[in-house]
Amino acid sequence: MDTTTARLVLHPLGLDEARRILARTPGPGDTWAHDYPFADELDVLPMFIAAFVEHGDPAPFGLYAIARRSDGLFVGGLGFFGPPADGVAELGFGLVESARGHGFAAEALAAAIRIAFANGASSVIADALVDNHASHATMRGAGMVETRRDDELAYFVTA
Repeated sequence: MDTTTARLVLHPLGLDEARRILARTPGPGDTWAHDYPFADELDVLPMFIAAFVEHGDPAPFGLYAIARRSDGLFVGGLGFFGPPADGVAELGFGLVESARGHGFAAEALAAAIRIAFANGASSVIADALVDNHASHATMRGAGMVETRRDDELAYFVTA
């Protein structure tokens, strides 16, 4: 089921959609931004497809396309790394270059956090490269706080 925010729709990906995105071949009803999909999304789709085939639809803890309500274009993606483990749901997110800088990522992330809490998670975690200040700001904008960092990553959790 789609989740709607003020400006976005989080659309859970089905198997056929995931395969089309991975192949970079939109179907007749697909509406994609000119720079969709983005590289990180293409990296996780093979794992998502394999898990979907083996275990079935992971919803609500699967992958979501992020679409703008204004024009319906897919402009990014957000995904959980499976159902919560000990109450903790982990996720990742990203937008195409043309959609960045408008607060869409924080809006989508906040919606995903609500999805996780509504489905049994007690907290949500995510990480980003230490020098990815835009992602850090996005996570803070969605109500997450940084808990620690190492040489490579900064780690965030819902407050």
